[in-house]
Amino acid sequence: MKDFNPTQKFDKIEHNGLEVRNLNIHIGDVHILKDVNVTIPKNKITCIIGPSGCGKSTLLRTFNRIIDTTEGVKIDGDVLFGNYNIVKSHGSKLIELRRHIGLVPQRPCPLPMSIFDNIAYGCRIHGIRNKEKLNAIVEHYLRNIGLWDEVKERLHTPASRLSGGQQQRLCLARSLAVEPSVLLADESTSALDPISSKKVEQLFVDLKRDYTIVIVTHTLQQAQRIADNVIFMYLGEVIEQGTAQEVFNNPQKELTKRYLNGAFS
Repeated sequence: MKDFNPTQKFDKIEHNGLEVRNLNIHIGDVHILKDVNVTIPKNKITCIIGPSGCGKSTLLRTFNRIIDTTEGVKIDGDVLFGNYNIVKSHGSKLIELRRHIGLVPQRPCPLPMSIFDNIAYGCRIHGIRNKEKLNAIVEHYLRNIGLWDEVKERLHTPASRLSGGQQQRLCLARSLAVEPSVLLADESTSALDPISSKKVEQLFVDLKRDYTIVIVTHTLQQAQRIADNVIFMYLGEVIEQGTAQEVFNNPQKELTKRYLNGAFS
């Protein structure tokens, strides 16, 4: 998917995925994540599963340090990504890091501007001003996520006029346009109808050729459909991790077996 030379506008990070070591997160006096050690492999889809309140979204939000916006948060441990230690990154280094690790939001949230400007926005922030190049970038990424034919005649109309499924794909294109290496998705299909959900799922499957993808999902069926690797969390701890085939077909932990059998949600 990255065979389009005009979009090669930013340096890439050489990496083998994400490596989380002894990660602990406190929010105030509450211990949210407890000695988390996980590996997120490159160019795979890793799904984080577990009941509500187990720390899935907190872990995901640590990968690009959006967790910093939470009042009273304290982070200890290491999250390694290429030559970066995400936990130790600050200032301009953190800003650069966030370009390499994009986030697809839970609910569609297009910027209050046109379809075209939603895609071009991040590129302009990072110094791309040439109109011809911006036109090429916008078309490329709208084609990439299967939205071009649906919107090419109305690129300069408000993005808010798109359907929910179209808006979510637009948000995905916006994330891709700044050329991240990792895509994070937090329940990114939960607000969509089944048809739109399947389209977004298929996009993630297609995109893993070029991106490392981490998805938080409450839907076991979704994880079973698209995951290459699975992390099961419970009460802030990682209970089990492995390939999707290993975790779903031959779980090693009793708690994992109970969760997969619907004993709790």
